[in-house]
Amino acid sequence: MSGLTRFLGDSPLRVLLKLIVVSFLVGIVMSAFGWSPFDVLYGVRDFFVDLWRMGFRAIDRFLGYFLLGAAIVIPAFLVLRLFSYRR
Repeated sequence: MSGLTRFLGDSPLRVLLKLIVVSFLVGIVMSAFGWSPFDVLYGVRDFFVDLWRMGFRAIDRFLGYFLLGAAIVIPAFLVLRLFSYRR
């Protein structure tokens, strides 16, 4: 078995034939949905951009909840520590 055949997983002619058939089928499906290769690329890009923005929104919400809780917990902790310090 040659290195090229080992790399491709089959003979180069069979791999070429499989790629042609799969490319044709994917082209039919993309045409049926009205997609272009750029639509797919933009969709992937938009997915990661939305994920990035959602991540920062989640961090912002987490920090908001943290600060709201800290506004009550930290003073209460300090008051309790002051009362227990005098014992």
